[in-house]
Amino acid sequence: MQIDQSKCTMETSLKRSMLCLRQHALIGKRVLCIGDDDLVSISLGLLLKRLFPGKISLRTEIHVVDFDERFLQYIRDVAEREQLPILCRHADLRHPLPEALHGRFDCFFTDPPYTMQGMSLFLSRGISALKRSKGLPIFLSFAHKPPGFTLAMQQEFIRMGLMVQEMIPHFNEYEGAQMIGGRGQMIVLKSTEQTVPGFEERCEGAIYTGEIRRTERLYRCKQCNGTVRVGQDLEIGTIEQLKQRGCSRCGGFTFELVEKKQSGKTEESAPFAAHQRQQE
Repeated sequence: MQIDQSKCTMETSLKRSMLCLRQHALIGKRVLCIGDDDLVSISLGLLLKRLFPGKISLRTEIHVVDFDERFLQYIRDVAEREQLPILCRHADLRHPLPEALHGRFDCFFTDPPYTMQGMSLFLSRGISALKRSKGLPIFLSFAHKPPGFTLAMQQEFIRMGLMVQEMIPHFNEYEGAQMIGGRGQMIVLKSTEQTVPGFEERCEGAIYTGEIRRTERLYRCKQCNGTVRVGQDLEIGTIEQLKQRGCSRCGGFTFELVEKKQSGKTEESAPFAAHQRQQE
């Protein structure tokens, strides 16, 4: 929950791979996954393996950068077992990508935190990794948002010199993502002569939903009806921590949500805040 991970279904991961193939951005290309808790890299590799049995190389390279070593190790293990052309690198996207990844890729996938700051940051890191060519596809998965947010999002695309080729509603399906109704859109962007990263330096501000929209929740233990408050500014930060610790009264491990309220706001980093003020 703290780093906004909610993995998509296997069918969605495969649909993303097929979309990449239809965009002529897979065979013989360098593909980058900016974060990959959805295991799109594995779907891409398995699709290649099915299309070209015994010829998996085909000069195709699939690279993954992610903050979570658990996913990276799982992807490495599957890639080794299935002989897939996947390379993994640990990276905190708050920092610029390593120079070795700059200007090398033909497309990238990203499913960033569903905040303006998170989207801008992840897109910026991916843009820095793209080749300096126009018409390169960017596969952005994002939640459906209200008109005001969507307008600001499109203004951000323009600021980075990106063209919207296609917006596919309800393309993505997620496991256990009730806050977004379990579904999200796929936005296919294309690079242009004016494409530049919107954010090139280290990001100091909040990017995750839980950081920006801090909430305080009241949970009731189903065993003894005792209640406990959970929030980032409290002793117990998440429901996962509460379940691991158990009820302090009876030791129970099952809880139900009774109340939820916003507990405060965090400040945005200066570049994002300035841009947001311009929009307002």
